[in-house]
Amino acid sequence: MSVLPVPPSPILLLDLAAEHALLQPTLGEALREVLDLAAFIQGPAVGQFATELGEYLGGAHVVPCANGTDALTLALMSLELPAGAEIIIPAFTYVATLEAAALLGLRPVLVDVRPDTFNIDPAAVEAALTPRTGAIIAVHLFGQCADLEALRTISTRHGVALIEDNAQAIGATFRFTNGETSFAGTVGSVGTTSFFPSKNLGGLGDGGALLTHDQARAALLRQLANHGQSQKYHHQRIGLNSRLDTLQAALLRVKLPQLPHNTAARQAVAARYDAALAAVPGLAIPARDPRSSHVFHQYTIQLAETSRRDDLQNHLRRLGVPTMIYYPLPVHAQPAYAYLGYRPGQFPVAERLCDAVLSLPIHPLLTEEQQEYIIGGISAFFGS
Repeated sequence: MSVLPVPPSPILLLDLAAEHALLQPTLGEALREVLDLAAFIQGPAVGQFATELGEYLGGAHVVPCANGTDALTLALMSLELPAGAEIIIPAFTYVATLEAAALLGLRPVLVDVRPDTFNIDPAAVEAALTPRTGAIIAVHLFGQCADLEALRTISTRHGVALIEDNAQAIGATFRFTNGETSFAGTVGSVGTTSFFPSKNLGGLGDGGALLTHDQARAALLRQLANHGQSQKYHHQRIGLNSRLDTLQAALLRVKLPQLPHNTAARQAVAARYDAALAAVPGLAIPARDPRSSHVFHQYTIQLAETSRRDDLQNHLRRLGVPTMIYYPLPVHAQPAYAYLGYRPGQFPVAERLCDAVLSLPIHPLLTEEQQEYIIGGISAFFGS
């Protein structure tokens, strides 16, 4: 029996414990300050974090909320669409993108994605537009912007709102042909993000936010996120109880200044993967849209032979290398969304991606030695 090699140190998909250890005692000080002030809901750290994140994102208004799914729900609520309005959504995404629409009595309309960037296909969006279309949701998947140039043009031409699901691409930018550069999440009518712990800017629990350059929409979103009230006990609209805890805001304030450094570290890891894996036969590295930066929430490869994907995952698991499949089942195949009436084969790109993709470990503290071990394991599998 052959002896398996031993990794240089435990390899994790994401090493949050080590990242947080580097920020002690600052995280502890932030925690103690919240405990001493005892303003656990809507304490000063919430507004301070919103201001600081807005400045980082080029002057956007930031409306914190309880989680990323609530952010999507609130974004749609702010459009005040009629029941049954259609929301165009990529077929390759996390289920929360559909969930928010379905919970509001809106109808998700799925379209296929591009095979290179995995992001929503603007041509498919245009083909799916009807007089009932109320919004387009673009998901900036895995850390790279969708085609915001084409999507903004479609949105403007047809008078349909553009929502950006930016849960995986905080800090990414997109360069338009007119020379304008904008942060992901700040181009459409409203953007959403999540501070789930595994995100590039993650809290120590749930959290989310909405992003917009429209001051009036920001005021509406604040109202909707706080029981529909702008003044206590005076409720102008039906809203949600969706607030970012003061503690999470205080901890996120500590982590926000680290985001540019951590993004650069993720990009360096991605560049090493690129250099080593680009020539491996039967494997495709992530494609880049030259107009978009990529913040690499995930580094996701594709296998040409989908039948070998699970074998590669098992091979790496035996070597002590964790991987993940985002996502193993397209959203139109989820039982909860069978009522939409989609059939197998309607979204061939999304369906193939669910069989072909594999996400490798990527985080700011992944060492070159660990990465060389991962690369060696992949190369050995393909015999290269």
